[in-house]
Amino acid sequence: MSVEGPLTPSWVEYLDRGIQRAEQRDIDLIILQINTPGGSTDLMQSLVSLLRGSTIPIVVYVAPRGAMAGSAGTVITLAGHAAAMAPETIIGAASPVGSQGEDLGETISTKLKEAIRAQVRTLTANRPPEAIQLAEATIEEAKAVSAEEALEIGLIDFIANDIHDLLRQLNGFTVTTVAGEITLNTENAEISTMELSLIEQLLAVLTNPNIVFILLSIGVQAILIELSSPGGWVAGFIGVCSLALAAYGLGVLPVNWFGLIFTATAFVLFVLDLKAPTHGALTIAGIASLIIGALVLFNSPATPEFQRVSVPLVVVTSMLTGGVFAVALVFALRAQKTPIRMGQEALIGRIGVVKQDIPVFGSGQVQLASELWTAELAEGTEPLPKGSRVEVVEVHGIRLRVRAIS
Repeated sequence: MSVEGPLTPSWVEYLDRGIQRAEQRDIDLIILQINTPGGSTDLMQSLVSLLRGSTIPIVVYVAPRGAMAGSAGTVITLAGHAAAMAPETIIGAASPVGSQGEDLGETISTKLKEAIRAQVRTLTANRPPEAIQLAEATIEEAKAVSAEEALEIGLIDFIANDIHDLLRQLNGFTVTTVAGEITLNTENAEISTMELSLIEQLLAVLTNPNIVFILLSIGVQAILIELSSPGGWVAGFIGVCSLALAAYGLGVLPVNWFGLIFTATAFVLFVLDLKAPTHGALTIAGIASLIIGALVLFNSPATPEFQRVSVPLVVVTSMLTGGVFAVALVFALRAQKTPIRMGQEALIGRIGVVKQDIPVFGSGQVQLASELWTAELAEGTEPLPKGSRVEVVEVHGIRLRVRAIS
C-alpha cells in the first residue's frame, strides 16, 4: 500500500480497506509506504487507531528517497508495528498548528502538545529513552531528523533501499499487535500491491485547493447560465455536479470565510452587470473581487504550500470568468439596442425555401422553419423554381412577397 501527499479522508478509507482485504486473504504483513507533509489531527488519530487496532502486522515505510514523514506523518510512522525509512528521508516537525498553518493559542497549543506527547510516549514505550525524548522533541520543539539519525537513536527499526531490502531485513523480526507477539517470516515473500480505488483517488483530488477553486468557478458560472437561459439542463447539471464536488473539498480543507464571501460577491457583481449594464464597471470589480477572494480562500501567510491555491491559476481563471461575463454583457447590450419586432414585422428578413414553384403571375409556397406560407414574387424578381432559397421582403396579410437569394 502506498500513499503520498497531505492527509485526506481517502487515506483512512484506503487503509481500512487494505486491512480488511488482508484479513480476508490471510495476508501475513502489510507495508504502508508514506510520503506526507502532514495533515489534520483528526485524520491522524483515525489512522493511528486503524494501525494500532490491526491484528495483522503493519510496517510504516517512509519512502522513496527524498520523502518525508512530517508533522502528523511522524506519529503515523511511530504507530506502525515497525517503522522503516529509505535513505535521504526525514521525520519530525510534529508541532500542532492551526488548520491554516497558523500558531495556536497558548492554552490550546499546550493541551494539544501534551496529548500528542503522551500518545508518542505510548507508541515509543518499547524504544530506548533517547528515542522517546526525540519523539517528544518533534512535538515540543518541532525537531526533525534524518533517517540515519532516527535509526541511530532507535526511533525507527530499519533503513531500507526498497521494499525487497525491507522484507529481507524484516525476516525474523518480532512485532507486537493486539493479537500478541508475531515473528515475521518474509523469506521468499510474495508481494501484492493494492492501489487507491477510483473513488479514493477522486476524493484525494478533491482536496486539492486548486481543483476546488476551479470546480467552484465552473459550478457558479454554469448555474448562472442555466438561470439566465432556462429550458435546457446541461449547464444546470454541470453546475450542480461541480458545486457538489467543490463542497466536499470545502468541507475538508481549511477555508477562510472572508475569501468565500469575496468569491460570492464577485459572481453577484457579474450578474448585476448583466441585469443593469454599467459598460463593464461591475465586471471589472467582479474580476478584482474574485481574485482577492480566491487568494484569501485558502491562502494565508501561515498556510502550508500544499494547501495554497496557485496565484497564476487564480489570475487566469478569474480573467477567463470575467471574459465569459463580458461577452454575455456585450450580447445583452446589443439585445437592448435591437428594435423589437412583433407580428408580421418579425417575418421580414427571414430566409425560407420554395416548396412550390412561384410564377411571375400567381403564387406558390414557401417554407419558413416548419411553416408553409403562400408567397408571391417581389417586384422585378424572376420566377422561382422549387428548392430556391428566398428572403421575405414584404408581408400582406397571410401572403409573403419574396426575392431570391444566392
